[in-house]
Amino acid sequence: MLEARSVALVGASSRPGSLGLRMVREVLRSPGVPKTWLVNPGYAEVAGRPCLPTLADVDETPDLVLLGVGDQRLVEQLTVAAEVGARGAVVFGSAHAAGVREEMTRIAGAAGMALVGAGCMGFWNVRHGLRAMGYTERDDLPVGPVSVVTHSGSVFSTLLRTRLRLGFDLVVSSGQELVTNTADYVEHMVARTDTRVLGLVVETVRDGDRLRAGLRAAREAGIEVVLLPVGGSPLGSSLVAAHSGAVAGDQAAWEALADELAAHLVGDLAELGDTLAVLSSSRRPAPSAEGGPSMGRGIATVHDSGAERSLVADLAHSLDVPFAALSETTLAALGERLDDGLVPGNPLDVWGGGADTRGLFGDCLTTIAADPSVSVTALAIDLVHEYDGDIAYPEAVEDAFAATASLGSPGSPGSLGSLGSPGSLGSPGSVGAPLVVLAGLPSAIDPVAAERLRSIGVPVLEGFRSGLLALRHLIDAAERPGVDRVDRGIDATRRQRWLPRLQAGPLSPVDLRSLLADYGVPTPRIRAAASSAETLAAADEIGWPVVLKTDAPGVEHRSDVGGVVVGLEDGLSVAAAYAGLANRLGPLVTVHEQVEPGVEISVGLVRDDALGQMVVVAAGGVLVELVADRVVGLAPLAPEGARRLVDRLRVRRLLDGWRGAPPSNVDALVDVVVAVSRLAHELGDVVAALDLNPVVVTPRTAVAVDALLVPRQPDEPPAQQEEAWTA
Repeated sequence: MLEARSVALVGASSRPGSLGLRMVREVLRSPGVPKTWLVNPGYAEVAGRPCLPTLADVDETPDLVLLGVGDQRLVEQLTVAAEVGARGAVVFGSAHAAGVREEMTRIAGAAGMALVGAGCMGFWNVRHGLRAMGYTERDDLPVGPVSVVTHSGSVFSTLLRTRLRLGFDLVVSSGQELVTNTADYVEHMVARTDTRVLGLVVETVRDGDRLRAGLRAAREAGIEVVLLPVGGSPLGSSLVAAHSGAVAGDQAAWEALADELAAHLVGDLAELGDTLAVLSSSRRPAPSAEGGPSMGRGIATVHDSGAERSLVADLAHSLDVPFAALSETTLAALGERLDDGLVPGNPLDVWGGGADTRGLFGDCLTTIAADPSVSVTALAIDLVHEYDGDIAYPEAVEDAFAATASLGSPGSPGSLGSLGSPGSLGSPGSVGAPLVVLAGLPSAIDPVAAERLRSIGVPVLEGFRSGLLALRHLIDAAERPGVDRVDRGIDATRRQRWLPRLQAGPLSPVDLRSLLADYGVPTPRIRAAASSAETLAAADEIGWPVVLKTDAPGVEHRSDVGGVVVGLEDGLSVAAAYAGLANRLGPLVTVHEQVEPGVEISVGLVRDDALGQMVVVAAGGVLVELVADRVVGLAPLAPEGARRLVDRLRVRRLLDGWRGAPPSNVDALVDVVVAVSRLAHELGDVVAALDLNPVVVTPRTAVAVDALLVPRQPDEPPAQQEEAWTA
């Protein structure tokens, strides 16, 4: 379908402004399609070509059928397309009529047909030369490494018409995805295209397991992935009793997917466009040298305005975009070139007397780009049209771009010389230091100057905020160029040990602790009791001090109802605590070993209906939801993935020791996160959610003090999952 050599156009029309006429004109401008048939019983010819009365009159099987007909004729015409053996179809119409979508899905599925749409703009296979669109698009589009799948037709047209001069391979407006979905397109792009940067604009995840696998294959093939989720997260709306669900939030699944893939999660179209531009550019930063200085970890900006320099510095700080620390050699070289009164630094204000703008800015850009701590250099100016004809800024960038072309070498760290097609527009991998123009106000950019720079391979980013975020993504691509190696195997013996017990009914607190221990999660010693005498005996067996917790049925968060008493050091205090709990909440309790103080972290899991089990790591204790400090990852996690989650917490510094406190055992916490992800991977079909809150991290270990498990039956919708098991 996507590489069709023969196309039949059903609904071809001569009526000006009609979908049928636009569709015909676009296909006839497709150099990669040597054979076309026009179909409409109302015309003898369209656009100077003969027009057949029915699709059945086509003299051979078409690869692709475009259906430019109304909803009332879609089922009929798709049926004929299936009967003549067409391999694929594009459905432009919305298919809103009752039963139409279901019937089209059935017809295409039975015939083994690929189907774009319904409710789509079609697709443009730029490299192949196939314009399967029902809407008039630009005459020319550069061939390059970027491919896009978007559920939005408007985004489809916007990206094709952007002035960012993106070079495209394949762009698909997938619409409702009745048959062929994003996962199918991703698999095709990995296997059969020259895609090096893949953008997805996604409203709904369909076939989440295949999409994860396809995107993982894309990343393993060296393809950068940029995700723009719209219309809400695919995260299920009912995460029941577990804190982890409330803490995860609406964007959790997308954040977890981006982390798993080392992909780039963007927030709007401006960030998407600028990120596609820098990731598809011909130059990439080198990653940090292992065990060496922080190479490739900072940007450098050159300005002609002190105020805009401060504005960019403020924005970069708020967006967590690092500036490189320039070497003394670089600073000295800059100081020799600057006018009196200007101080060398990063960001750098170069504007002084205005003399020799081209030479001054070109030299400063070149000097900074050669500094090993700089990952990307940006000329941060407004790039406005100069009414006196001055073109010093574009010339300075051209000079610097040429002067920095020899920096780096094939095969050096960060070199992507094996990626992309040599000579194609924007193919990642050319040698040279990354250099961009960062403009502040898109509406003020001189389009002539911008196109001049883009034509030689210099990205011109349209907006300080979106541009800085794009540079952050560019640095991230160098620092984490691939996905983690994750063990996706299953311990069948362990799974079979627990699966029947979880399916049989609620686990006791003691059994829940045994489950956690089986997966390597340390827990305090625990005993169940139902009387004061049993409670005292349990405390003697465990050893003082102890903690007493209610085990009343239906109580999920015991601290919320005063169901936890800590620091019990003798029989009298235990007897008094038990009497208080029994009077208020009933006689059932559990007695726990008291854990030494430490940093409280929450580790849990929730299930996303589209993408599977997610691990949630957050600031722990009773403030878990209030503090809103959390990170998420998709199960299973490799140790490096788990450590990355822990390192992104805002409370991470507490684990290193705060105000004289000893450092906590971060490795032990990482082990707990990995263990929870293994549990999710092996038992996720019967576990809807799990909370370990708090996990107390001490200098010696990390111990799950409290546990809550929400069961899930495989055939049960999330809204019915109400009973939680606690320990």
